[in-house]
Amino acid sequence: MEATTFALPATPRQIAYARSLALRNQTLLPWEIQQDRRSLSTWIDAQAQMKPLSALDSRPSSKQVAFAERLARIKRRAVPDECFRDKGLMSKWIDGNR
Repeated sequence: MEATTFALPATPRQIAYARSLALRNQTLLPWEIQQDRRSLSTWIDAQAQMKPLSALDSRPSSKQVAFAERLARIKRRAVPDECFRDKGLMSKWIDGNR
């Protein structure tokens, strides 16, 4: 006799969390995935590991900018404009002016 497996439906909490992740990551939550608890769990795990789009932003953080401006005042220098557009450049400028 062959064992038949039935897909369990996703829980309302799972669906709510998946929808919030879809909004955060600006991605589509497929209808088919919402129908199966195991599929939705796998989708949630993958989406939860993704960084939000704001984390992918290349601009320096407000704390980084404030620290650089404080260093610039102490050193009587200006922070180069390109540093305000790239957090990597801002980090290098800060390291070079400590």
